[in-house]
Amino acid sequence: MSDNKVVKIGIMSFAHMHAHAYASCLKKIPAVEFVGIADDDQARAEEMAELYGVKAFATYEEMLASDIDAVIVASENANHRRHVVMAAQSEKHALCEKPLASTKQDAEAIVEVCKRSGVKLMTAFPCRFHPAFKRLKESVLEGRLGKLLAMKGTNQGQCPGGWFLDKNLSGGGAVIDHTVHLVDLMRVLTKAEPARIYAEIDNRMFGGDYDDTGIISIDFTNNVFATIDSSWSRPKSYPFWGNVNLEVIGTQGVAKMEMFAQKIDVFSDRTGKHTYEYWGDDINQAMIESFVDSIAHDKPVEVTGEDGVKALEVAVVAYESASRREVIDLYA
Repeated sequence: MSDNKVVKIGIMSFAHMHAHAYASCLKKIPAVEFVGIADDDQARAEEMAELYGVKAFATYEEMLASDIDAVIVASENANHRRHVVMAAQSEKHALCEKPLASTKQDAEAIVEVCKRSGVKLMTAFPCRFHPAFKRLKESVLEGRLGKLLAMKGTNQGQCPGGWFLDKNLSGGGAVIDHTVHLVDLMRVLTKAEPARIYAEIDNRMFGGDYDDTGIISIDFTNNVFATIDSSWSRPKSYPFWGNVNLEVIGTQGVAKMEMFAQKIDVFSDRTGKHTYEYWGDDINQAMIESFVDSIAHDKPVEVTGEDGVKALEVAVVAYESASRREVIDLYA
């Protein structure tokens, strides 16, 4: 693909709220033509297409039969396999929302089909692209903290509601939704794989038939120990949707990343609320631009489908551990 060619991209489904951020990102890239939207919900496709000034396709097949180069899949977790496979079989590259699927089997099938079809598959892990994480990674990989000993991560957010609470569509609750981000960052920092997992998972906030709180303990293959708080524990009155924080402990130092600290505190007499107004780096924009660049210059994607499988596996095994109340050894 020549440097001057415009990359044509469509979005498959607006079920996930991140689709709005991705659509906005596409509109900001001069080398991209945001072609249109297809959705199982045709009314939603037409509404979103009008909002973003693009075409509403009648079916996914119609979109994939067009001359687009790639798609962004932002459907419910359980539908990722169906949609990515459709795209791959039509020889379209795909950026798939996290988690890569609702089951490890589906995630592995997604990776395999994309390999056989010769198309690029990128997992949507935008946290990889935040400057705070890049600085943390630089400190760790250059040995400034000495030998890694332990990590503590949190991804504590608000309950998203909707299909996220339907385990047939989501595959779980807060744990499958939030664990994967931090596992991915930890794999990058350790250059190792999760080996042993123990989890405590429950519904402590909302009383529903889904998990909204979880603590996961992980031993990595290089003996680094980590914990992750992946929860929907932030109430509606909380100033911001949540956080992605990571503390890394080494023999020669400690470093802490607060990913969304680029904000101002707003105390409004009009609303009677305290809110955080985020002004910082747009990690979705950086991720989308990376995906586009990999297509335009035929380069490997920065976050692979295999990365998505590895992160999902920890969440899936965490549910098993919590159910059995046992440590699960992935290499037993």
